[in-house]
Amino acid sequence: MSAHHQGHHGHAHHHHDDTHMDWTELLPLLEQGAELQSPLYRQAVAWLGELAPAAGVRRVLDVGSGPGVLSCLLAEAFPYAEVVAVDGTPELLERTRERARAASLDGRITTLNADLPGGIADLGDADLIWAADSLHHLGDQRGAVAGLAGLLRPGGLLAVVEGGLPTRRLPRNPGIGRPGLEARIDAVHAEWFAEMRAALPGAKEEVDDWRALLADAGLVPSGTRSFLHDVPAPVTDAVREQVVATFARSRDGLGERLTPEDRAALDRLLDPEEPQGLHRRPDLFVLTARTVHTARRG
Repeated sequence: MSAHHQGHHGHAHHHHDDTHMDWTELLPLLEQGAELQSPLYRQAVAWLGELAPAAGVRRVLDVGSGPGVLSCLLAEAFPYAEVVAVDGTPELLERTRERARAASLDGRITTLNADLPGGIADLGDADLIWAADSLHHLGDQRGAVAGLAGLLRPGGLLAVVEGGLPTRRLPRNPGIGRPGLEARIDAVHAEWFAEMRAALPGAKEEVDDWRALLADAGLVPSGTRSFLHDVPAPVTDAVREQVVATFARSRDGLGERLTPEDRAALDRLLDPEEPQGLHRRPDLFVLTARTVHTARRG
């Protein structure tokens, strides 16, 4: 199974009302989402630089690297390190190589095609491991954390990005359909997410207490922080395009699970000719938060 971060909540992970992910199809949405959230991730990576000073970081694993946006940010933040982008989808790794070349980082970013969790043992040791929105795609999250912990060099840091806050893009009452549409989409997505998790190989129910999971893996928790992504109205064309794509993904992937009323509201919102639609309305915004859990090997 391949794992990716960088799609983020709304999750951008719905695929025709089943729980299979077509990562190649999702590439543009994943990449655009990560690029737009780069300010948030730069803050997070700068914080990691305080926990793991750059001079001591020689090898970084980006586990579930997706299209490589974060791999490049990690390479910039840790200039003495080789950054290994680990993913199970060749098209995403190719995009990572293209990004690295464009940023003149191809000398320090390498890619590794690995299916997780089976391939964890072969990733090699590291001073910093970054796993963003990837562990929840593995059936046995506890086992995956333990496997990654075992790769850390003495003093090395594991950073897990999981959780935060649901993304909001519309006012509670957008003037189309019943107020609270995004909250209802989140509720439907939560059901879908539970089914996705249950269908994973080796799926195990686990409390989402990441600090405890890190400690149980023999690591010393070294702090949890959340980082805000706040894009107020009016948004740029690029942000608007991402908002439209995310709602379209929800309409395609969750459509049959939503009420007819909410489907109709989404159809109106997605209509380019609708005056109150996503393409035209001046009050779109993006507000969310991502949570980073860290722990150190003694």
